Amino acid sequence: MPDFDKVVIVGGGLAGAKTAEALRERGFTGGITLFAAESELPYERPPLSKGYLADAGTFDKAVVHPRSWYDDERIDLQLGTRVTAIDPARHEVRTEAGDTNHYDKLVLATGSTPRTLPISGADAQGVLTLRTRQDADAIRESFGPGRRLVVIGGGWIGLEVAATARDADTDVTVLEAAELPLLAVLGPQLGRVFAELHRDHGVDLRLGVHVTGIQTRNGAAAGVSLTDGSVVPADAVLIGVGAAPDVELAEAAGLAIDDGVVVDAALRTSDPDIYAVGDIAAHDHPVLGRRIRVEHWATALNQPTAAAASLLGATTEFTDLPYFFSDQFDLGMEYVGHASPHDRVVVRGDLPRRKFIAFWLDGDDHVIAGLHVNTWDVIDEIRPLITGRVRVDPARLADAEVPLSSFLQVR
Repeated sequence: MPDFDKVVIVGGGLAGAKTAEALRERGFTGGITLFAAESELPYERPPLSKGYLADAGTFDKAVVHPRSWYDDERIDLQLGTRVTAIDPARHEVRTEAGDTNHYDKLVLATGSTPRTLPISGADAQGVLTLRTRQDADAIRESFGPGRRLVVIGGGWIGLEVAATARDADTDVTVLEAAELPLLAVLGPQLGRVFAELHRDHGVDLRLGVHVTGIQTRNGAAAGVSLTDGSVVPADAVLIGVGAAPDVELAEAAGLAIDDGVVVDAALRTSDPDIYAVGDIAAHDHPVLGRRIRVEHWATALNQPTAAAASLLGATTEFTDLPYFFSDQFDLGMEYVGHASPHDRVVVRGDLPRRKFIAFWLDGDDHVIAGLHVNTWDVIDEIRPLITGRVRVDPARLADAEVPLSSFLQVR
């Protein structure tokens, strides 16, 4: 066991709760304090744009642990308590109330915050973002027959909210500046799949448009103005233009920052007594061979295991591949790996029927990422193609009659 007895975790989401859990599972018997800015028990965020957004009665399924678990595991859970400063020299954190708490080791799991737009009307009533349970509740209130929701941004959050809103018979318009939704993530070929999906389900998807402001009436959102002079009427507006890592605490404490908190393969920051996990961790990935930061559920779920082990003295590199999933209308998908929209895409299956597997290849025809749509139980066949740095024949890869396992037999 380590020669210290106090760990402080800042961040009350999935990553923070899982860090506390991993420390106890590895036998740490010292004190653990978990600071959560929200008043809710730590919960998973994907349901906020999926199941919980559709049905408020499902929130308990998103909660990581009941309150009794924290009591049983002797974890000092400080709900509704925001940490405002870190003093690395003194090994202390300070809360908004002015209290100071000592730590021997500190884990930052502060997550990310929704980006906003510097436009007129952005602070009006009915202009929404999605990060918390309260945000999801407010968005759900905008749903229903005859209600008009305008979504600014055609990324994952925007499209998932749009799908849920349409399922509730809401009139939905999605405004995207790029020529296709998800273009920066998936590239044009797959971006078109999602464009057609949403249009097929009645979403008014407008591409290549630019927002100039939000019009208001009596202090509430009434429409979105575009550069061509037109106005899209709205009863509510969701700004879904991405998120930024919440690195304010880390930066003020003098930690290295580069599109997130810089961590090594074992999730240690530039201060050897401070670790970072989840959305904020700009991680030196040992398998991919480059630094990446991933704002997805699996990262928050799995990084804490490696961080806890490393913190307790058993240095453990985090080697899991990035992974995420999405459900929109009748389309379910999983993605694993890490690619750019400029990498070559090879598709096997039926793209028009939205039942296929897509692979991204680097310049030497190594598989670097894969996605499957409505084709289940294949994610575990895709992963070894990536981790094994498998070089493939693109024509054979596109042939659905060729088993994926055959590519592992010949390197």
